Amino acid sequence: MNNRLKVLRAEADLSQGDLARLLGVSRQTINAVETDKYDPSLPLALRMAKIFGVAVDEIFLDDWIAPARD
Repeated sequence: MNNRLKVLRAEADLSQGDLARLLGVSRQTINAVETDKYDPSLPLALRMAKIFGVAVDEIFLDDWIAPARD
């Protein structure tokens, strides 16, 4: 699952450690999410969305979703 977490984090001027502390997880967890090695739980994804003021689907992009047809 592709995601925009690294971009959003950089725009907010947060380090991986800063974001990890805000979310109550390890820095390694943030790194794993950003590098697509770990898909966060729904509660964690919701907390991320709240921190950045965006919807969950604005952070996480699922490649398998087909584009809408006209």
